[in-house]
Amino acid sequence: MTIARLMQGRSGDVIGCDAAERVGDAVKLLAEKRIGAIPVFSDGRIAGIFSERDVVYQLAAHGPAMLDKTVGEVMTSPPITVDPQTGVLDALGLMTRRRIRHLPVVENDAICGFVSIGDLVKYRIDAIVSEAEAMRSYIQSA
Repeated sequence: MTIARLMQGRSGDVIGCDAAERVGDAVKLLAEKRIGAIPVFSDGRIAGIFSERDVVYQLAAHGPAMLDKTVGEVMTSPPITVDPQTGVLDALGLMTRRRIRHLPVVENDAICGFVSIGDLVKYRIDAIVSEAEAMRSYIQSA
């Protein structure tokens, strides 16, 4: 299973922000949308990722003044990305090795999706449950 196939059926654009945006505004966006991270764009290209972890680290280092910085100053950069043909298990391995929870999906230098570790784990659990059910059916019919 590829990331492209996992993303099939999703509607809507990827929620993101510009690197010049204030951190306080980006934090509001995370809270309003109830999401943990967003891709950050500069000159129309993905420049980094802004996540809850960035907020915590910057708050610890700079206090509330960090809310007036630009997202570009505090984002995680460069972003670690995958392409749509990346396998789900490969993406999960990458996330585990790099200790990250979100991956922008990039094709031809343009973002075409954004997946979280929750998306990938849900797929994996669904696959395991389906395999177990198939085995149960096979055993019962034998």
